[in-house]
Amino acid sequence: MSAKPLVVAISSRALFDLDESHRIYEEQGTEAYCQYQIENEDQPLQPGGAFNLVKKLLALNDNNPNTPKVEIILLSRNSADTGLRVFNSIQHHKLAITRAVFTSGSSPYRYVAPFSANLFLSTSPEDVRMALDAGIAAATILAPNLGNNTNSEQLRIAFDGDAVIFSDESERIYKERGLAAFTENEQQTARDPLSGGPFKDFLMALNQIQTEYPENSSPIRTALVTARSAPAHERVIRTLRHWGIRIDEAIFLGGMEKGPFLKSFGADIFFDDQETHCQSAMAHVATGHVPHGVANQKPDKQ
Repeated sequence: MSAKPLVVAISSRALFDLDESHRIYEEQGTEAYCQYQIENEDQPLQPGGAFNLVKKLLALNDNNPNTPKVEIILLSRNSADTGLRVFNSIQHHKLAITRAVFTSGSSPYRYVAPFSANLFLSTSPEDVRMALDAGIAAATILAPNLGNNTNSEQLRIAFDGDAVIFSDESERIYKERGLAAFTENEQQTARDPLSGGPFKDFLMALNQIQTEYPENSSPIRTALVTARSAPAHERVIRTLRHWGIRIDEAIFLGGMEKGPFLKSFGADIFFDDQETHCQSAMAHVATGHVPHGVANQKPDKQ
């Protein structure tokens, strides 16, 4: 029995550059937007923030089209009518995407679970939060610097640790009691595995694909890029070992800016829960903000 493919659900605005269309919608309303899309339905849309990621994910199927390793599902707030331009653009860019949902303005996130998606990427923070609340790995795609490094054919994905791969249990101690308390806690619990965060299962699914290839010729390379430093590194390493997950590169930055390191790694996308790290990253690589954990909690109103 063949392994279940990795399923990634993506919004049309994360896949393609729909900024001009969205501006018309915001300024002139639904009718003008629909008319614009129909008039331009034979004009292919340009790539959006997650386009290169999707292209490389689909390339994993090139050598085995009968048993695909990855499936991409399009979830769009367009109607079927205005969505024709999106499908035409998919065909123009030769993307093997066949399943889609068009919801005519309502949130499409509710279809993420029925498709058994391992990951949901959208430009809507609200849709992403709802997916995360439903226990699905999800991120808000932020517009990247268009000069980001995508020359390598290898798919390169980088992750933050706390509140992304791992739970935010340690980050809460840092936020509430400071660095010294955080470091002391991590030393005392170095041999206690961290709980899984929202991206644990997605990372495990990637790792499963990696194990099908010899270590030095995998089409996927992963990196942990974390603000942690020694001695807080040990618990992270032991947790990944406990889970049986291989991370190809681990970068412990001790609070340094992440962007230049992500550029050097050549990330096709980076996932982080903290907006400040995302701002640094998006100057260099496509970035997904994961609005999860203590860093994204709204302060209680008095």
